[in-house]
Parts: sequence; structure tokens; C-alpha cells
Amino acid sequence: MIRLLLGGVRSGKSALAEKLLLAGQAPHRVLATGRALDFAFRERIAAHKRARPAGVAVIEAGVTAMDVLCAEAARGGTLLFDSLDFWLFACHDHSVMQSPAETLTTGMAAYAAADGPELIVVSTEVGLGGIGASAAMRRFADLLGTCNQAVAGLAGDVRLVVAGCAMPLKGIAS
Repeated sequence: MIRLLLGGVRSGKSALAEKLLLAGQAPHRVLATGRALDFAFRERIAAHKRARPAGVAVIEAGVTAMDVLCAEAARGGTLLFDSLDFWLFACHDHSVMQSPAETLTTGMAAYAAADGPELIVVSTEVGLGGIGASAAMRRFADLLGTCNQAVAGLAGDVRLVVAGCAMPLKGIAS
């Protein structure tokens, strides 16, 4: 089953994702997609790593995340994909796909199956704020919104996280 957790920056979506990860079946893994391009972001990534239990394997993937998802599905258990927006950002400079939404659908197919392993996907929700000032910002927001919709279509559980509170949007939020 796929669970999608949407929210803004510092909304609490990653904390909820880690709780769901540990509540899921072993083995527990985190698929990290963020690239540290500045000191402040390196510190944010380090804080995420320190917060995770020692027994949780972290796989750093970036643009190869969909290949990793396909390979990890055979291991079963629970996988946390953190995060969809940073995967899309990592792919921004690469021509690794023609359609990010189609690439996601292919990469996540095994998890969407009724008997598939659990995949928890974290992503920033777009469209709740202002319009991007540049064409590049607007294109990224459009692509991320399309990707969020594609994952939500596959997911059995979709929640919006605001101020640490999760609101169910689709499926049963347990």
C-alpha cells in the first residue's frame, strides 16, 4: 500500500512518516532524495539522520530513486520515500524521464498492488500559496502538483499534515 503525506515546510509530515515507518513491517528503510547544496540544508539533512533509529537503513538515491524503488519492492517491509519534491528537484538538471508522473507510476507500481509492500511518500503540497515569480518556479510547482496527483491516485491513504495534525483526504487514516 502507498501512503502519501502532503504538507508545507515544517508541517510535521516527516515526523508522522517516521512514526508510520516504524509501525510498519520490517525491514524498515528510508529512501532519501535530498541533495545538500548549502550549509543550512546539510544541517537539515543531518538533523533528519540523527532523529532516525540506528536500525533503519538509509538509501541515498537522488535521480535513481525509481530504480531503487523497483529493486527494494522485492525485499518487502516498509519503505519511506523522503521526499517526492526533492526527487523532482534532483531530476531537474537531468533528462532522466519524459514524464515524471509516468515515471512515478512505473516506479511505484509494485507498492500499489494489493499485496505489495508498504511505501510512505512525503511531499510538499503546492498551490496553497502565491504564484512563483519565475517561469522555472511555476514549472516546478506545476510538475510537483502533477506528481502529487499521480501518487495520490495510486495511494490507499492520503493525508494533509498541517501544524503537526494529519487530516485524512483519502482512504482510512490509522
